[in-house]
Amino acid sequence: MTPKPSVLFVCIHNAGRSQMAAAYLTHLSRGRIEVRSAGSEPADQVNPAAVAAMAEEGIDIAAETPKVLTTEAVQDSDVVITMGCGDTCPFFPGKRYEDWVLEDPAGKGVEAVRPIRDEIRSRVEALVAELLATPGRPAR
Repeated sequence: MTPKPSVLFVCIHNAGRSQMAAAYLTHLSRGRIEVRSAGSEPADQVNPAAVAAMAEEGIDIAAETPKVLTTEAVQDSDVVITMGCGDTCPFFPGKRYEDWVLEDPAGKGVEAVRPIRDEIRSRVEALVAELLATPGRPAR
């Protein structure tokens, strides 16, 4: 049996985009993918509008706390997805890196965060399908 794939989501404050992406990946993969998130300059708390937007999806991220990006988190991940953190993410050969260009939800209300949330969900659904696909058989 192969080990679980692991994904790290990184944004500046680890308070909005990366928290929503991590929550979706945890929820949609049902434990079949190891999930991490971090920020290059973590905020004091998760964005309340992101918490509210995810609650509308039945996913509670209210207890999450922003975490600082560490070299170890990058080393321990197979896929590193950045979301507007620039060049602050350490680079290691052999890792898969993606940069998801998404609007920053900081300072926005829940109405403005919903489209960002929905775009993240769409991207995470595609990622789950790809990472959990068995060769010759589509992912479920």
